[in-house]
Amino acid sequence: MKKNFWEKIRKKKGFTCLAPMADVTDIAFRQIIAKYSRHGLPGQGKTGGGPDVFWTEFVAADGIASLKGRKPLLKDLEFSKKEKPIVAQIFGSKPENIETTCRIISELGFDGIDLNMGCPDRKVEKQGAGSAMMKNPKIAREVIKAAKRGAPNLPISVKTRIGYNKIDYQNWLTEVLAEKPVALTIHLRTRKEMSKVDAHWELAKEISEFVRIIDKEVVLIANGDIKSPKDGREKIKNTKFEGVMIGRGIFGNPWLFDSRLENGGGTLDLQKGSSSVSISKKLKVLVEHTKLFNKLLKNQKNFAVMKKHFKAYVNGFDGAKELRNELMQCNTEKEVEKIIKDYLATL
Repeated sequence: MKKNFWEKIRKKKGFTCLAPMADVTDIAFRQIIAKYSRHGLPGQGKTGGGPDVFWTEFVAADGIASLKGRKPLLKDLEFSKKEKPIVAQIFGSKPENIETTCRIISELGFDGIDLNMGCPDRKVEKQGAGSAMMKNPKIAREVIKAAKRGAPNLPISVKTRIGYNKIDYQNWLTEVLAEKPVALTIHLRTRKEMSKVDAHWELAKEISEFVRIIDKEVVLIANGDIKSPKDGREKIKNTKFEGVMIGRGIFGNPWLFDSRLENGGGTLDLQKGSSSVSISKKLKVLVEHTKLFNKLLKNQKNFAVMKKHFKAYVNGFDGAKELRNELMQCNTEKEVEKIIKDYLATL
């Protein structure tokens, strides 16, 4: 019997999803987000916050389907109960490998599987996957069918864009929707635009209504330039989109989905009120995040992955630039802990 968690999620208008981002939303960062967005500030109890759905980093189906490549990639698919419900995102253009990978993933306890048909990375596209799928809808449809065969009891979803070189979503989305994915996330940019231009929110109503003409049941999620859950709810208010997916807004801000911290701009106010996050708390969480990364991913990922997080956590206050420069020279969690401890002693 197919378990479709989306039916419960969609009842919350304006539900939130954590976007899959390579070398960002790994298990360490997801656990930090779950702790501080779902359970709030230390000692203040649960918040009932979000995200409502977690996504993994994307994983190569060709690798998972290979006995040789499977073991290290399975590490990218580890998760904890704190991150439920969680969707595994995969990419690939070989239906046989998609089917095998989905069969393996279906045994790991995930709530759903998502097919990446929007990533603009050239290495991914060279495999005929990601955004390259938009140029080959026939293969895209075969991939969706294969995923359903491999994981018949899990909801299969798709994440994509509104065109390749230009805005041209009608034919492409018609092909995708013909295979009846349970959920569809639409990044409101073309592949050519990457993230260099503003997302086309002016087209959100039109695009969502187009999708609804073809498929009244698909769970519809919008993505692109969403700063906070509140901002997302505002953006989809007069559209047929039901939920939003937030990516870059989460950098340095694991409290993003904590509803108590929402304000006008949807960003953390480090100076205001007892429900805001102080500089010291933010830096202590940076250390906690670093330690968790080291504990869970030391043998899987290079420590340099954490440095993009250092840049995000450490900004917007006096001395941030100098502190950030020091942290960028670190190569171990102990170095990070000492630098932060020394800095906090000066506050």
